[in-house]
Amino acid sequence: MASQREQDAADYVQKHKLLELMENLNSMLLFHRPENPREFLVEQLELSQQSGKTGPSLFNNDDLDTVFGLLDPIKQKYINFAQYKHALTTLGIQTINECPDGVNEDRITHETFIAEAIAGMQRCSATCEQL
Repeated sequence: MASQREQDAADYVQKHKLLELMENLNSMLLFHRPENPREFLVEQLELSQQSGKTGPSLFNNDDLDTVFGLLDPIKQKYINFAQYKHALTTLGIQTINECPDGVNEDRITHETFIAEAIAGMQRCSATCEQL
């Protein structure tokens, strides 16, 4: 059985999502491989705080546009629900809106995809408490 001190530490880690934060930061370090890792980490945390994001993320809007473009090579301006779901899962989004705009027609627009991807990434990287 954990001591009170160990339980308090575990509660603190869980409350502030420290494991998720460290995982996100480590992923960013390995992806970008900056020359000065400490400076990079400080910059990422400052950017996150300044932009109002809940935590660092590997993907930006340009990346999301690229993903959508790959799924819509003939520029129909929509993808089907299966593509939407697979793309969000591939981006690491675990909780997906099963009823996004356009699901009934099986036509998920670029705007809906981007909005859902951003919302999903914010949930996934919600590792920093806003001040």
